[in-house]
Amino acid sequence: MQPTQVRLGGGSNAPIGRHNNFLGGWGNFGGMKQKGIVSYGIAPNRQKPLAGAFHDAIFNTWRRFSTQVVYWAPPMIAGYYIMNWAIERNEYLNSKAGRAEFAAEEE
Repeated sequence: MQPTQVRLGGGSNAPIGRHNNFLGGWGNFGGMKQKGIVSYGIAPNRQKPLAGAFHDAIFNTWRRFSTQVVYWAPPMIAGYYIMNWAIERNEYLNSKAGRAEFAAEEE
């Protein structure tokens, strides 16, 4: 017997696979032929793999940004104002007027 007969139809009694019978290749597992199934294809050189990718990237990025901004913007703004206040307060305390104002507390 030729090897192709065994591979294509499960032809001989040689143990092949788990149940000693080769069921067939992918998509042909030895069952009845299916009817009414139509498949379409397109040649690889006719495909446009990046069609709309840049447009979708811009709008998807904006959509994701706009939904997350409410979670990170308020803490960032609060942190900025707190840091700005701390810097100004530090500069005042280390200035001549600040030292003069709090000189009595240090002694």
